[in-house]
Amino acid sequence: MTLPRFYPIFDDVAWLRRMLPLGVKLVQMRLKDKTQDELRAQLTKARDLCTVHEAVLVVNDHWQLAIELGCDWVHLGQEDLDEADVAAIRAAGLKLGISTHDKAELARTLALAPDYIALGPIYPTILKKMKWHQQGIEKLSVWKDRVGDIPLVAIGGMRTDRAHGAFDAGADVVSAVTDITLHDDPEGRVKEWLEVCG
Repeated sequence: MTLPRFYPIFDDVAWLRRMLPLGVKLVQMRLKDKTQDELRAQLTKARDLCTVHEAVLVVNDHWQLAIELGCDWVHLGQEDLDEADVAAIRAAGLKLGISTHDKAELARTLALAPDYIALGPIYPTILKKMKWHQQGIEKLSVWKDRVGDIPLVAIGGMRTDRAHGAFDAGADVVSAVTDITLHDDPEGRVKEWLEVCG
């Protein structure tokens, strides 16, 4: 399986309306602090937009809704894994991406045969408070040796000028959040990302 090399993460479907027409082909919806109705509405619109633009939608955390809405992918953090029914996710035909930070988490994740594995934060990130310090670019090479053909996603503090280093170290996909959403020109930044990752 080959995934697009650029993987932005957004917290509102409005971002998808802006970015999918630019050529984004892999996107995650990370929705926090919303009611079940708001989640369902956002993910339904995101699913439909991704279908129109022939893009892959990954639903962060909300695996039950992903199944209900007929989505193709779900992403789980390690804490989410404690609560999630991975067998149900697989039975519904969804592909699964999982976050990792250390060797124990990687071993746990590999046992679940995920469809991609994310490592982060590669660089310091302002997105959320994490107990994990930056992993460093070199750790991508260690992870790639262990995960083999499973796509490896680099996340955390990623910018366009850091993308090549991540790819050179073994990442198959680079994920960005605030480098886009906090940029003065988000559309222009996404175009840069698409060029760097092309």
